[in-house]
Amino acid sequence: MPKKLVIVLGPTGVGKTDYSISLALRYGSPVISCDSRQIYREMSIGTAVPSPSQLSAVRHYFIHSHTVRELYTAGRYEVEALELVNRLFAEGHDTLVMAGGSGFYIDAFVNGLDDFPPADLALRAELTSRLKEEGVGALLEELRGLDPESCRSIDTANGQRVVRALEVCLMTGRPFSSFKTAESKNRPFEIEKIGLVRPREVLYDRIDRRVLQMIDDGLVEEVRSLAGFRELAALQTVGYKEIFAWFDWQDGLVSAEGWGPTSPGDGPVTTLDRAVELIQRNTRHYAKRQLSYWGRDKSIRWMNLD
Repeated sequence: MPKKLVIVLGPTGVGKTDYSISLALRYGSPVISCDSRQIYREMSIGTAVPSPSQLSAVRHYFIHSHTVRELYTAGRYEVEALELVNRLFAEGHDTLVMAGGSGFYIDAFVNGLDDFPPADLALRAELTSRLKEEGVGALLEELRGLDPESCRSIDTANGQRVVRALEVCLMTGRPFSSFKTAESKNRPFEIEKIGLVRPREVLYDRIDRRVLQMIDDGLVEEVRSLAGFRELAALQTVGYKEIFAWFDWQDGLVSAEGWGPTSPGDGPVTTLDRAVELIQRNTRHYAKRQLSYWGRDKSIRWMNLD
């Protein structure tokens, strides 16, 4: 029988961890994580890594495997994950389970990536400076004029993702999204994609409750411990930037007219309750973008967990 990789995907908060563990136990497989944030060992609560009991149920790969000090990319994940999968198949596994919500990482693994141009560090520094001064909304509007497709597919609340997409557009004169349209690479195994969904109101309630649980579990303390890494790309993400914005208000670094963590209309984050509200809202928006991203992939078999 041919070797097969089952990829469990879906929006944040839908229940991928429990479902992928149940599949892994059925197949005698580890779980290969495909999450662009759970790889970082310094980030646990805000990235919703599997619990100790879940991690002990089956072996997990690419959980807390790298440090935020290192730049990690989808291209690097493609190479490392493909090497791991081939090794596990060679060791005797017939079916393997991969799980995650990072669409770009999944696409990189399944289809391969075009060769993106190397970074223009001077241009990136300029755009990063603009990000701090003008907010992500201003850069997003510029990107929308150059590459509306990327605005529909990338995490637009992630300032570093917007900077990178805009950087490539300005460097090459080509849309960032055009670098992801190469012919798919052939993989020497079968790939099955299972997409998990729930009714919107159920998913959003799960997201809201999970954010509250993160606060109870110590998210504020985790973000404070990462203050020295704040400028790194890994920290420019939902759940961290909102708490950092609240810290800025407490430290008097933001005026009442200051930029919000996502757009000028958000205003300053003056209380923890406001930070929590923004994390919940931005996570819901992210889940919606994830579903839109995968909506074009006709190879996904969708399952409603309710």
